[in-house]
Amino acid sequence: MPPLAGRRALVTGATQGIGFEVALALAGAGAEVVLAGRARADLDAALAAIARRHPGARTSGELLDLARLASVRSLADRLCADPRPLDLLVNNAGIIAPRSRRLTEDGYEAQFQVNYLAHVVLTALLLPLLRAADAPRVTHVSSLAHRFGRITFDDLQSAAPYRPFLAYAQSKLATLLFACELQRRSDALGWGLVSTAAHPGIARTNLVENSRGRDGLYLAKRALGTWFTQSAGAGALPVIYAATAPDALPMGYYGPAHLFELKGPVAAARLAGRARNLADARRLWEISSLLGNAQFPE
Repeated sequence: MPPLAGRRALVTGATQGIGFEVALALAGAGAEVVLAGRARADLDAALAAIARRHPGARTSGELLDLARLASVRSLADRLCADPRPLDLLVNNAGIIAPRSRRLTEDGYEAQFQVNYLAHVVLTALLLPLLRAADAPRVTHVSSLAHRFGRITFDDLQSAAPYRPFLAYAQSKLATLLFACELQRRSDALGWGLVSTAAHPGIARTNLVENSRGRDGLYLAKRALGTWFTQSAGAGALPVIYAATAPDALPMGYYGPAHLFELKGPVAAARLAGRARNLADARRLWEISSLLGNAQFPE
């Protein structure tokens, strides 16, 4: 990872798991890091943990609830009040397969909004700050599950029937389609962005139990043990690479190298064919811009 002194970064879902490890690494490399999370107590604990590891690190915490688009807009307003450029946006926060279908206060299925739509809105709102940077980058955290996903345009909110994991897979496929379309539009319109993506394999984090409680998915993850899984720190490495490596490619997608991308060192990851569908990417972009009232320049 190159030195990042003078760079400013925002990481969503940064109080634990992959997001915390990414924020920790960025701060250790000298970046000014804004950690975004849902609870002030969790933000304060994460900031204190980074300070213990990297005394003098430049960090701050901002409240962000991706299940409320008003919260997304409020964060963007606070950040845009400071005219300094934003060099890096890491769209990391997410939930996985809640057992029952939940709607946000905005009326959207929770996984669709938290994992995908709210990050689209956040990216659109922060685009002026990103474009002001010398070499801005947006990194999107997806999942191996995207390979099982389908964009069901006539039921994006997974209304009937609700299958939790398939709704999760759709949200992570949507994330990759957005990452690809963001790069294409940046290239065509001269925004100057590099859009990259990554997945952590199967990392030992609290994502499952935070979303579902300690049910069958939690037990299955525990049963895999350490042989088929890796630590949150190791799972964060593909994201860190996608976010900072000088040779990370525009719309490069990175993940673990071993055991069918479950764990291991960083390597190029396999992008499912549906994630390369240009027509779906364009259609989803237009629909999402309307759903989230996300105004990208044309």
